[in-house]
Amino acid sequence: MTSGLLIRLRPLGPWRIGPDSGDRDRVDRIYHSDSLYSAVTSAMDRLGMLDEWLEATARAPEPAVRFSSCFPYQGDTLLVVPPRNLWPPPPSSKVRWKGARFVPLGVVKSLAAGQGLSEDGWIIDGPSECLLPFSTPPTPGPFRVSVRSSAAVDREGASVSPHSTACLEFTPGSGLWCVAQFSNDAARDQWTKPLTAAFRLLSDSGFGGKRSQGWGRAEMPEVTDSLGELQFHTEDGANGAYWLLSLFHPAASDTVEWSQGNYTLTTRGGRVESDARWGDRKKQTRMVAEGSVLVASAEPRGSAADVAPEGFPHPVYRSGFALAIPIPLRVVS
Repeated sequence: MTSGLLIRLRPLGPWRIGPDSGDRDRVDRIYHSDSLYSAVTSAMDRLGMLDEWLEATARAPEPAVRFSSCFPYQGDTLLVVPPRNLWPPPPSSKVRWKGARFVPLGVVKSLAAGQGLSEDGWIIDGPSECLLPFSTPPTPGPFRVSVRSSAAVDREGASVSPHSTACLEFTPGSGLWCVAQFSNDAARDQWTKPLTAAFRLLSDSGFGGKRSQGWGRAEMPEVTDSLGELQFHTEDGANGAYWLLSLFHPAASDTVEWSQGNYTLTTRGGRVESDARWGDRKKQTRMVAEGSVLVASAEPRGSAADVAPEGFPHPVYRSGFALAIPIPLRVVS
């Protein structure tokens, strides 16, 4: 992986990550890369850098910055959606491997190197769907799904509308992490400081839903340029396999062998948040999901689609740029 920033966010309260269904009583466990790009774009607007940012990313032949999605971490352990060709391992009588949606990066490295997992060394935390080291008593996962109740009251107090909303509540020492990858050294020099400022602004104002109620906020983000944990060695040679840490919307120039690999698709929607108009539905986009493994003759690039509703006064971009890691195209057996 080329140079980039590793960003850790430590939430100060509940986070609302809306699911694709839009249901209030459900919440997503991943803050997806397209939502992260939209949030950073909004922050760049407030920092007075919107046009420059769009020219460098959504409108550029090669984006200067690509984002991974945001995954959980606990302590020093980064968890991630594992590669679909390596997960789950063979069935075990002690651990239901396929019940884990997130696994430590070290586990992925072991599987990529052809090493097995000891079924006595791991346990799955059901509420967070995270694979964690075995301990007695079990260590709680990085977050829990909670449902909070509230009520809308009209201005005269004559009508009350109660409702419940699902959210993520994080355990001490846990949070979400992501990567901002630069296309080259010049992009790193140009965008490191603006990105750091954007994430500081977003940590204060909030990510995701219910921001007006204080949800989605975080402590000052921890931003480092150390991506050593994301370096994988492909001892069996270059094989053209790429593990996605982001959503991916193929560009016309991408050379993906769709008959190979191991991937899954998702449909992304959402609503526009713009000073021009608020709440309009974005056009839906079919995208390749995180954890997918693609086979291609070159690293997948991806594209940014204009998903603005018909007649909207300006473009609305959904980032489908791939943040992908080369990985051995082997299958756990």
